[in-house]
Amino acid sequence: MAPYYPDVAPAFTALLEALGSRPVAVVGHARPDGDCIGSQIAVARMLRQRGLEVTCVNPDTVPRRLRFITRDEVFMTPADLPAGEYDAIYVDCADHARAGKAARERFPQPVGNIDHHLSNVGYAAHNCVAVQSAATCEILAGLFLDHDIVIDENMAQGLYAGIITDTGQFRFASTTHQVFMLAAELVGRGANPVTAGYELYEREPAGKLQLLQRYLASFTMHGEGRICVGVLEDGVFEDTGTNQEDTEGLVDYSRSIDGVDIGALIEERSDGIKGSLRAQDPKYRVDQVASLFNGGGHACAAGLNVKGVTAKEFRPKLVEALMRQLAVVDGATESV
Repeated sequence: MAPYYPDVAPAFTALLEALGSRPVAVVGHARPDGDCIGSQIAVARMLRQRGLEVTCVNPDTVPRRLRFITRDEVFMTPADLPAGEYDAIYVDCADHARAGKAARERFPQPVGNIDHHLSNVGYAAHNCVAVQSAATCEILAGLFLDHDIVIDENMAQGLYAGIITDTGQFRFASTTHQVFMLAAELVGRGANPVTAGYELYEREPAGKLQLLQRYLASFTMHGEGRICVGVLEDGVFEDTGTNQEDTEGLVDYSRSIDGVDIGALIEERSDGIKGSLRAQDPKYRVDQVASLFNGGGHACAAGLNVKGVTAKEFRPKLVEALMRQLAVVDGATESV
């Protein structure tokens, strides 16, 4: 069988060869999702096979619904990590700042960067970036198989969880034949699709349904129904007994409406807003819209954070930017 990632393999080999005897910090991003946590677990266990001391580091705690893949894995914040020199490998982080200021200061020169985001510019000594991939876990699964690295049951379950979350249960445009091939390989090595589906999608707290109700009720349509924007106002988490991790997946409801090309979720906080963007087609490049507000991500899925602004103030600015993006894409399509 042909290798899955022949173009990335040299950088991955160089990364492994660059690791000496120092302990390794496998760093993930803020508000970690399945792809982030799954990637960290897989890399940590792979490096331990090579005799290295490894710690997973995140600025935020592991979300409730992802704890089934962490098992005995310990996750620390940069502040909790014992003093000493570490080789840092960033996973699923589009840029060096994605893991937060404390991690960036602690690990100013990462040894490795393994990622699939379109906006990744390569900020480490060794960059294993494949932007055509659906998930960082897809890249890792392929590289592990290409390099004959043993994938144990825990690694397989973590990698499978990352793939299923970042492909939207194999529904998103990034889902390819290779994705299914690698998912099958992981199942063959111990990943359990039934467990993953139940833990990820069938154990929602009652408060999340109330959160969803509030989000749906806030929808406004723009651009003749091609843009749908919803807002979660400050205080909604207290009202519903939820927290920020319970917003996972909500933005997809705005995109799922017939005729909508771009959906958006604006989360209002005491110090600003967090925005999530989703597009039906990669041509809409919502990562470019997010970049206007110091954000980034994928062509079909992107995020942003803006300080010192309310949702009421930010919504018209976001709608204007999305309308301009639709106009640019429409103009390019008509000129072809």
